Parts: sequence; C-alpha cells; structure tokens
Amino acid sequence: MRSSKLLAFTLSAAAVAGFTGTARAATAGPPEPVTAWIERNATRLTTVDPRAPLGDLAPLRRTVGGATIVGLGESTHGASEQAKLKHRVVRLLVEQMGFRSIAWEDDWTLGLQLNDYILTGKGDPEAILRETGWQSREMLDLLKWLRAYNASHHDKVRFFGVEYFATRPVAYDAIAAYTAKVAPERLPAIRKHLRALRPFTSDMGRYVQWYWKEVDDKRPYIRRARRLRSLVERLPHRPGDRAHEVTLHHARQIVSFHEHFSLPDNDGYNYREVRAAENLRWWRTFSRDKVVYWAASPHTVNAPKLRITLPPGPDMTFASTGSYLRRWYGQRYRSIGFTFDHGAISGEPGGPPLQAPPARRHWFEYPFGRVGSDQFMLDLRTDAPSAVRRWLTAPATTRGLVWQESSTMTGGSPAQWFDAIVHRQTISPQRPL
Repeated sequence: MRSSKLLAFTLSAAAVAGFTGTARAATAGPPEPVTAWIERNATRLTTVDPRAPLGDLAPLRRTVGGATIVGLGESTHGASEQAKLKHRVVRLLVEQMGFRSIAWEDDWTLGLQLNDYILTGKGDPEAILRETGWQSREMLDLLKWLRAYNASHHDKVRFFGVEYFATRPVAYDAIAAYTAKVAPERLPAIRKHLRALRPFTSDMGRYVQWYWKEVDDKRPYIRRARRLRSLVERLPHRPGDRAHEVTLHHARQIVSFHEHFSLPDNDGYNYREVRAAENLRWWRTFSRDKVVYWAASPHTVNAPKLRITLPPGPDMTFASTGSYLRRWYGQRYRSIGFTFDHGAISGEPGGPPLQAPPARRHWFEYPFGRVGSDQFMLDLRTDAPSAVRRWLTAPATTRGLVWQESSTMTGGSPAQWFDAIVHRQTISPQRPL
C-alpha cells in the first residue's frame, strides 16, 4: 500500500497425485486438519514463469466464474514471485476469460500514460514506472506483455489508475483543451480555477509535500476544485458523451487530491478506499469491460472493518475498496489473495532487501507453509469439515506492513477476505529497473 499518506499490503486427480514436493516445513506427526484439507483441495502450480503455458491455472476459471471485477491482492509489494504469479493470472483472465481492463493501485494520470503505451507503443514505460511505487522489472514485463497482446489483437486491453494522490498537470491541461473545443466562451472562467490549482512542478512528490505540509488553509483550494468540477459538469454535451465523461473524471480526481490531503490520517485512509472503489465503478460503467484490479491485499479484500497496526503509532482502520465492490457487485466481485510464507522483498530503491520471517502460528496463512508445494492455489469456498470451517470463518490475523515486524492486519476472516488464495512458500526481491 503506497501513497503519500499511506506508505506501507478446484482440483484434478492428476494435480492431487502430483501435489508433493520439497517445500513442506519439517514437522512431526500427521498434518493438522487445516493443512490436510489444503493438501487435498489445492491445485499445485508448476511454475511462476509468466511466459509458461497456463494449464495449471485452469481451475481458477471456475473460481472467477461470472465475475466482472477480480481483485488480485498481494500481501506485500516488492515480492518477485507474487508479481509473476499475478502476471500469470492476468494472462488467464485476459486470454481466456475476456477481461479487457487492468485497474492499478496508482494515480489516474500515470495510468493515462501507461494506457497510451500499451495501446499504441508510444512513451517509455520504464521511465513512467520510475515515478511510481512499482519500480521493478516484473512490472515492466507485465506492461510489455500487455503491449504485445494489444499489438496482435483487435479487442484491446486498457489500463487505468484508480488513485488520485498525485494528480498531474495533464489532467488540468486536458480540461482546458476540452473546454476550448466545446465551449471556448467558458474557457476564461475555467482557466481562472485551473491556474490557481495546477501543480507548479512536474515533480509530484515535491508538490504533494508542499500542499500537504506547507499549505495551512486548504479550504480555498478545495472550494476552487469543487467549483471547477461543477463548471466542467455543466459544459455542453450530449447524453453519453464519452469525451465529456473523461474530462469530468479528470475534474473529480483534482477534487479528490485536494480534499484528501486536508483530512486527518484515518479519515484519509477511508476517503482513499471509497474514492478508489468509486473510480473502479465509474470505469466499469464507462468501459463495460471486465476489470482486473491489481493492488495490495488491504485494498482488494472484502473487509468493511480492516485494521492495520503500526506500533507505536495509531492503528489504521478503514473499509477496504474490496468491501465496497462486494457491496455493489455481490459475487460478481471476486477477491483473490496472493500470500507467502517467508523470504525477502525489495526495500527502498537502491536500498537493501527487507526480510520477511516465516508466517507465525497465529497468522491465518500459517497452515499454507506446512503444505508440500512451492506454490499452489486454493478456492476457499470448497466444502470443508467443521474444524476447517472454523478456521475459515474465525477472525484472522496476518502480517501488516512488512518493514515493521510487529505490524499486523486484522478485521475479518479468511473466507470473508478472499474467495481464493494463490500461495508461494519462498519469495525473493523484485528486480530493480
């Protein structure tokens, strides 16, 4: 989970027969009931290679079913194998299930640049990624695959950001250009607000810090942003005018940016989640695409009362984006969690890796680490005996923000959070750009 305020989260007999390996932790005696159930019902994944055939992922098609939005939630950013497994699942959803939009846990205006790249080949995806929290070869590989797919298919995949926390000048310039085209007589009134609000630098990190930390009274900015949105909303347009809809969405992100950084931390967390959910819903209605939502698990899970501890500071508490999507879409929203047992992840750019110790016994994914496969997937809706049902529906605890060992995430059960799990035993840092 990275932003300026929130930096931190089906079976075949053949598969069962092959579900033994070297990954099982040394234990004495028979496996616990939950681990035994996982071993009986999980599907072994043969590889993490994004380029490999997708036959081992076939059972995931039943899990997804008729969903129109699928959340792919990683338990931490910076894990190479998780990114590669997510890439494989994206391939399955795009190539075999007709998903045509990738929603990304990053800024709307950055998404515009990446969308242009995957549709046309224009732009430098590596340079764009360097402006994000996703600076890795794994993410670059995903973008290059999307570009290659679009280059050979008529039915293109699109890419967009669900966030607003670094709304760049391109959004302001697009509003001015649209107004000049459809209602030039209204341009002076709109430009008045654009000039007062437009970032004074392309370095959005610098601009965010200035607005967030140095502007004491943000109310004039918020009033101007809302007035700008109102003016854009009233620009002449026909019903269903897609250019107007996109322009209005630019204005909404400008409002969200200015409102967010005026809020206390916990209010900001909740504000971010509901705005991301609304942006996803808007895109789904606008595009009519089936959508893959790529983000950290604290965003994608169905958790109306999520809590992340970060001692000694106050807890983060919020209703997750996934909880809104489940409320609005029901079972047409599917939540798939990507978990791991232990390893290392990327730290800050240029810094050392961060170590992630094995899952603790009281964490919900602890039984996954006892399973004898390097990686596997499991539909949590599979029939289970009472002991397993208790584990699935009991309050869950898991690792929180990996760079603080004492951080945990709670606020729901495994079966509430996720419809399915893709688990990797050992992770390693992503490759830097």
